[in-house]
Amino acid sequence: MQSDKHISKSFDQDLDEAIRLFLYMGDSAANQVTKAIHALIDKNEALAQEVIDMDFDINRMEVELDEHILLLVAKRQPAASDLRLVMSISKGVVDLERIGDEAVKIAQMASKISAQGKSSYGYAEVQHLSNQVRLMLHNALEAFSQSNAEQAFEVMRNDNVVNDEYQSAIRALMTYIMEDSRHVSKVINIMWILRALERIGDHAQNVAELVINYISGQDVRHSDYALVEKAVQEANDRLAARHVTAMSATDFESSDSDEE
Repeated sequence: MQSDKHISKSFDQDLDEAIRLFLYMGDSAANQVTKAIHALIDKNEALAQEVIDMDFDINRMEVELDEHILLLVAKRQPAASDLRLVMSISKGVVDLERIGDEAVKIAQMASKISAQGKSSYGYAEVQHLSNQVRLMLHNALEAFSQSNAEQAFEVMRNDNVVNDEYQSAIRALMTYIMEDSRHVSKVINIMWILRALERIGDHAQNVAELVINYISGQDVRHSDYALVEKAVQEANDRLAARHVTAMSATDFESSDSDEE
């Protein structure tokens, strides 16, 4: 993830371990969401309970990563861009833990819905929204792993699409309730699942914002997209300039070697 290495190898190792733990926790939270949706669609109460039980592991990862970051800051005292990266991980951990919590809510609703009977009204909306939200989360974690500000910005823009589709799905379900009130309880549970998915999208957006923050050095929370795009472009320009400088230095060293 980090292209620049430091004089202290132990610092690099500690930082790499923090990144590894963060991405592992992210993958685990994403898997919990996937399992919770499968538990709903397949009416699998055992799988729903598995998601609920696994929340302990997500919480344990949060504690482990918090402790690792605390020791890293205390021992290594990172500065500038390294500190931004470390703090982004620290903040992102909170979002990942809350994604795990939302997965638990979905699993709990899945168990209730399974006990309420066969009607699968609203499942299409849930599946469609969950596909988009899980892709957002995957792309946010990938952007973090690859230090890709452009991909992170795309995740931020996709959050608007998710919000619009969430509102559309809620309106459709409200219409269904007004037309047939026999399944009010079940439809309300579906609405809670849609709400949980929308919140997962928000947390994925938060992770994407942290990626842009540690790369660009600018806090883009609550910013206009034009300002975010400018920050991303400036970060890309700096990276390109550094790449050219590094290539020039390599060419110079190679020229000196040929002359010898």
